[in-house]
Amino acid sequence: MTTELTLLNDRMPRLSWLDIAERKSGAIRLTPAEAQPEPRNLRRIKNEVQRRWGIVPLIDMLKEAVLRTGCLDAVTSVSGGGSLSAEVLAERLLLVIYAYGTNTGIKAVASGGHGHTEDELRYVRRRYLSAEAARAIAVNIANATFAARSTDLWGQGSTAVASDSTHVRAYDQNLFTEWHSRYGGRGVLIYWHVEKKSLAIHSQLINCTASEVAAMVEGAMRHGTTMDVEANYTDSHGQSEIGFCVTRLLNFDLLPRIKRINKVKLYRPTAGEPDAYPQLTPALTRPIRWELIAQQYDQMIKYATAIRTRTASTEAILRRFTRNASHPTYAAMLEVGRAQKTIFVARYLRLRDLQREIEEGLNVMESSNGANSVIAYGKGGEIASNRRDEQEMFVLCLRILQSALVYVNTLMLQDVLGEPEWADLLTPADRRGLTPLFWSHIRPYGEVNLDMDTRLNLAAPGVPGPRTSARSIDQPRAEQQ
Repeated sequence: MTTELTLLNDRMPRLSWLDIAERKSGAIRLTPAEAQPEPRNLRRIKNEVQRRWGIVPLIDMLKEAVLRTGCLDAVTSVSGGGSLSAEVLAERLLLVIYAYGTNTGIKAVASGGHGHTEDELRYVRRRYLSAEAARAIAVNIANATFAARSTDLWGQGSTAVASDSTHVRAYDQNLFTEWHSRYGGRGVLIYWHVEKKSLAIHSQLINCTASEVAAMVEGAMRHGTTMDVEANYTDSHGQSEIGFCVTRLLNFDLLPRIKRINKVKLYRPTAGEPDAYPQLTPALTRPIRWELIAQQYDQMIKYATAIRTRTASTEAILRRFTRNASHPTYAAMLEVGRAQKTIFVARYLRLRDLQREIEEGLNVMESSNGANSVIAYGKGGEIASNRRDEQEMFVLCLRILQSALVYVNTLMLQDVLGEPEWADLLTPADRRGLTPLFWSHIRPYGEVNLDMDTRLNLAAPGVPGPRTSARSIDQPRAEQQ
């Protein structure tokens, strides 16, 4: 705290975007960052992707990701052994995942040209596709994407994620549907964690009254991929003083975009030094109560350890403190959160690059929400079922479809930009804006035709070549059936 407040105080006269003075509207006045240069060549690169591979059905993107990653190996029968061959099971699992992820339903998908009936698909959903299996499929595709990325194009692996909630409407006749006061409608919330290259690493279904701070912590700790999360971008609803404390105790940075930052108060690190930071005086308030933190230190570590080891959920701990706001451990955690928030705000006000970094991370999150609205087009984007397990399956399959889209697009972009004439077009602005999450060449609608014999012509090390059979080597389809 002392270091960050001193740096901010000393550099205040040279920060043209920041002014701190006594005002009724709030002491802090922060000027928005200037617009960065627009990428000029990304549209040409996307058009080249469409020219080479044409309009690709979404089911083919899912099929290609599944065949290249082997992610369906995580699926086993929930009730013991099964009589289906591996190839027939794979086809039906693809169709069920597509039915849930697009929100069109199994009945609509069963009418496609693939030879599998509605009853057969429902059997596979009931017997094989559990929430744990769907989650494992999504994690495997995410890990395969990390492994397939070219560091020359995408840079070193990211350690930061952006998180936000998406409101999904549900039918009014659903007795379990809640009304969300902020979004102004009935439905449920999906809380997403998306890393900086647009890959969703975690998703969770939460109630409209659930804490977004708790969902942020759970996703950063429980994503299950090979990514090491060290920072989390979020908006004002995903941060709080208690959130700053929990993330500090769990050893990752909370980097929010605070909506009313003009009203934020900076706490003093020590008492008895009223003139220590003269440039910041209008925004300063009382000192941190370090003695309270020292008294409750062991208890705070107990709660943090309970979250880390899954002995208790973050939501349960926060709700316990909410019912008893005078709890001494809760008061100590608030003090830690205020200290950590002061450190963050001082850095945020001083560093223009940090402001841009957080804004870029949240823009990636908004782009991810746009992709979800394109993929989950069925039933007008509304959830029809009132069963919690069905709603959760929709969320997980939607994540699988988006992850498959990002995985295949990553390989397509690497094929195009691996050629010198295309790689030389990239300017610094183009590299900053390059993302594998685009869908101008995708067809999510229409009849579902699943042909496991055809493959997308993509190059990737360690996988079967293009146009190879998706079935077992040298084994005819009739023999497998």
